[in-house]
Amino acid sequence: MATSAPPIPSHATVRGTKQVQPLHPDTGHSFLWHKLHSLSGIVPIGAFLIEHILSNAEALGGPVAYGRQVQLLNSLPLVRVLEWAFIFIPLAFHALYGVFIAVRGRATVNVYPWAGNWAYLTQRITGLIAFAYIVQHVWRQRFSGVMLPEHPGAAFHKVQVELHNPWMLVLYIVAMIATCFHFSYGIWLFAAKWGITPGTRARKRFGQICAVFGTALCILGLASIYAFVGNPKYADAPDDALAPSAITQPAAAVTPSSMNPAQPGGVQ
Repeated sequence: MATSAPPIPSHATVRGTKQVQPLHPDTGHSFLWHKLHSLSGIVPIGAFLIEHILSNAEALGGPVAYGRQVQLLNSLPLVRVLEWAFIFIPLAFHALYGVFIAVRGRATVNVYPWAGNWAYLTQRITGLIAFAYIVQHVWRQRFSGVMLPEHPGAAFHKVQVELHNPWMLVLYIVAMIATCFHFSYGIWLFAAKWGITPGTRARKRFGQICAVFGTALCILGLASIYAFVGNPKYADAPDDALAPSAITQPAAAVTPSSMNPAQPGGVQ
């Protein structure tokens, strides 16, 4: 989510100021919460986002490949503990505190006429979009309908049915773009605020890296969405792709048999 806006400087310092203010201990009691919020956006949430998009990319291989990926993830040791400790709780903290910051923050695009401030404003907007999307996505895919931890083979069909709704398809596409922008720009903000990229030149170069990374991540995510609704090979996925009857087995080779007169070489 977005970080709170810095104090508006005087007009004399506006045009020459293009630096992100680093986090300092003297910023008050909210310093620790801001630091935890910034860190949680990278680890564990950012790491989970990358893993989630990579896992969803298994949909490009079809319902069986996607179902096996869901099955693998749900077979990890202590998976429910990991799920709450490293996904749900950090995500709730990052999202709710980010909304708190966004509501209290000030938009200053009329004061700072440079691209960085528009990126900051977009960061807040995309954070709110990502938050709204994640809430409904977690509820619909994890806690309602078919329980995927118990029925991983139903994962492809469940997502496919949801995306057949044009409004949900638009929501997924917009949310994918918003989330990838929010994460990639969040990495840039994290590096700037934690002093990892000191100086304008380092921040500019790292910004280009973040832009390429975010774009690649977004393209992969959009390709996964296409696999569910755009690829004619998987247009009618089975309800459970891992059910024995749903997995297509290669046909057994037919060999001549002396016990079957209808076959070449058989006893006439």
